[in-house]
Amino acid sequence: MPIIVRVCLLSAACLFTLSQTSCHRGPSAQVRQSMYRAQQLYNQNAELAMQRDQFQQSANALQHERDQLAMRAQTLESNLNIANKRLDNLNVERSEMQQRYVSLMKKAKGQPSPLDGEATRRFQELADKYPDFEFDPHTGVSKFHSDILFDSGSDVIKSSAQEILTQFAAIMNDGNAKRLNVLVVGHTDDKAISKASTQRLHRTNWHLSTNRANSVVLSLSKYGVKQDRMGAAGYSMFQPVVPNENNSARQKNRRVEIFVLAPDAVVAGWDPNPTLLN
Repeated sequence: MPIIVRVCLLSAACLFTLSQTSCHRGPSAQVRQSMYRAQQLYNQNAELAMQRDQFQQSANALQHERDQLAMRAQTLESNLNIANKRLDNLNVERSEMQQRYVSLMKKAKGQPSPLDGEATRRFQELADKYPDFEFDPHTGVSKFHSDILFDSGSDVIKSSAQEILTQFAAIMNDGNAKRLNVLVVGHTDDKAISKASTQRLHRTNWHLSTNRANSVVLSLSKYGVKQDRMGAAGYSMFQPVVPNENNSARQKNRRVEIFVLAPDAVVAGWDPNPTLLN
């Protein structure tokens, strides 16, 4: 039997006893005490019952909230699994593209230089004049250390670099070199972009490397190299020439390479004889 019912019955019994007693000799002090105590018990039990109901409501609300959170967690876990699968697929695709690109670059580097003796001589003189410009006469590959072309974290070519790019374009626009194509490839070191001002322009090293390659292409175009002779690519930090162990090594890895290609060379899907598709 519930406690509150018991208290009510006890109170009723006390009242009945009081009424019977009062008929004969009036309420005694003991009876009044019993009635007072019964009323106290009744009030306490009523309060406890109210608290119990409140606790039950709170428990129900918490249970509902937990169920909702469990559903949300399940949905988030499902979305996370989908995102991870997409990321895995993107990584696989990027890895495949990277391997193809490396293979093509090795093939391009392994080919003999398409430059004739006069152009090779002029590029060698350019390398002797500018310490941060390298030229390989065997492959015809030129390397600009990024510090000669750009400020840190920037893709805007320095005004001091315009002269060497002007001379480079002049060689590519003269004699036998006029029939050759160029592929400009940007590289960075392994330091992630951390400055907020830089991130607004180049969110990752991928963006920075490709943007720098694009800047060199546009600059060479300004100095007369036709745009249909050029291509641009960026390789982020994934093709270092030396391990990124210190600042000196990182400086070497921050570079822009220019591959001089024969007219019939096919590199990274570049068709030397494009045709329009109807």
